[in-house]
Amino acid sequence: MEEESLIERFDKILTSAKIYEYGKYPVKGCGIWLPYGFEIRQRVIEIIREVLYKTGHKEVLLPMLIPKDMLEKEAKHIAGFLEQVYWVTKGGTTKLDIELALRPTSETAMTYVFKDRISSYRDLPLKVFQIVSIFRYETEATRPMIRVREVTTFKEAFTFHESREDALLQFEEAYNAYKEIFDRLGIPYITPERPAWDRFPGAEITVTFDTILPDGKTLQIGSVHYLGQSFSKVFDAKFMKKNGEYDWLYMLSYGISERAVASLIIHYADDTGAILLPSIAPIQIVIVPIYYEYNKAEISKYANEIKEILEIAGYKVILDDDPDKTPGEKFYEWERAGIPIRIEVGPKELKERKVTIATRLRNKSVIELDALFKSLKSALIEMETKLREKIRNEMFSRIERVKKVSDLENIINSGKVAMFNICSNEECGMHVEESVKGTRFIGYDAKQRIKGFCIVCSKETEKIGYLAKKY
Repeated sequence: MEEESLIERFDKILTSAKIYEYGKYPVKGCGIWLPYGFEIRQRVIEIIREVLYKTGHKEVLLPMLIPKDMLEKEAKHIAGFLEQVYWVTKGGTTKLDIELALRPTSETAMTYVFKDRISSYRDLPLKVFQIVSIFRYETEATRPMIRVREVTTFKEAFTFHESREDALLQFEEAYNAYKEIFDRLGIPYITPERPAWDRFPGAEITVTFDTILPDGKTLQIGSVHYLGQSFSKVFDAKFMKKNGEYDWLYMLSYGISERAVASLIIHYADDTGAILLPSIAPIQIVIVPIYYEYNKAEISKYANEIKEILEIAGYKVILDDDPDKTPGEKFYEWERAGIPIRIEVGPKELKERKVTIATRLRNKSVIELDALFKSLKSALIEMETKLREKIRNEMFSRIERVKKVSDLENIINSGKVAMFNICSNEECGMHVEESVKGTRFIGYDAKQRIKGFCIVCSKETEKIGYLAKKY
């Protein structure tokens, strides 16, 4: 699948399902979350918050504007973002004394703010996060949710520690928290540790969560960065240790963006439109009454009775009784929106005290009303399980083991990600990246180890590397 066909299909799904509008607002790279899409977005945020709260993070909210001198303090960091920063230079017609940046990310601001709230080891560790918009002047072709100039859903967490050891323990906790988040969202992933030349600006270690889309390209959906003392030294963010001496804080940052929502929709969609996991869907069940004018009142009453029963049971239900649409139009509209279950109620169902259940996977059955709860529970569990297993298997089928550099191009051109043994020598990683035009060496698998020989220099190694085309 070519990039344009994947993106065009994605854009079409977003539009037809009324999730997100892109390309109509008169500022390039800015999208609009429509009501239904906003509910999906909120469900994703809810899961992120649940996991972070559970692991002791506290939510904060910092200003969007960052003074230029603050942003420029960490030279490596600003160098990594310099071409992407939006600058505010005037207030009305008055030229500002100090230029202000629209937040591209918040490492500098967070260090500045929290250095004054941490005086000793007793205040540590401190774990905070915020969910905000960030702004980056993307010079590459923009894509809905995937590559935008205003990222409207950016979760960035920051933690402060008294030692490298404590910070690296938090790194592991952050990694596991992200695993839980993406596992709950049903997004399969690989976790490469980025090579030195591709780390987050200012980081000593960067591990990313990358998903492989149906066209074989990878999409980064999350990242965890060990910042060491790089930012705390710049901002003189010191604390008193237990022995009375002073040291600079050790820091981490880790982020997730709306790419998580994009990958959810892209992975699970079919030719009709979106397919939402029951655990994620803001509407799990739509009830469609099918009637003529003479029996409308009776069938509507029966449909409402079912709706009330399901709502009491905790299901997220909507009753579509729009008189201006045919049942067929309603079926198609809700299928495109990805609603997991449709319940049809017509004259026959009313007479026999039954309902017809149709899943988004196009399984259909007629059941007794008394068996509704059991059947729904079974259908939703089966759908969730089948979908998750299908998408996971499909994603991992897009990875192919390679043993020779000469085979890399064929694998990449077949729409797959190449996996291979590679040593930690940077020259070998760069050689792999340069061997196939338009690809990136996305790093060394953070967890997986397999004995073998480096694909470039033949040195014995257990490290696993990945070469891929990226979004």
